[in-house]
Amino acid sequence: MTKEDKELLLKDLCTRLPYKVKCYAKWKKTAPNGTTGYIDELSTFLLEQFEWMDEYEDIPINDVKPYLRPMSSMTEEERAEFYKVGGIMSHKVETDTYVLTAFSPEAYDWLNAHHFDYRGLIEKGLALTAPDGMYEKKKE
Repeated sequence: MTKEDKELLLKDLCTRLPYKVKCYAKWKKTAPNGTTGYIDELSTFLLEQFEWMDEYEDIPINDVKPYLRPMSSMTEEERAEFYKVGGIMSHKVETDTYVLTAFSPEAYDWLNAHHFDYRGLIEKGLALTAPDGMYEKKKE
């Protein structure tokens, strides 16, 4: 991971800390039980491990990737909610991609709370696509 990519990912992870984004953390070595990593909710502990992972040998992980939703997975209902909080998106028909064109601070908060990849981290290999249902709220 380049220094620039690590800085971009760290900025993104820090903004997502209050929103319980799930991350895959890869171990430096396969664990005795045969696992190569684990999935956990982002925490200050995981951020600390990420910050130190290239510098210290005793850090157990060597890669952290958040599970994010592609912008293209936003539903019509979610687009309406996003618009209500000050977000505006354009749809590029030729590439079937969505581009943020204007937004308020509340729109960023909304994108983070709904785990959308508005920085293009999935395409850069810095994040994983969240499986369907990963962030669905359980009905009680």
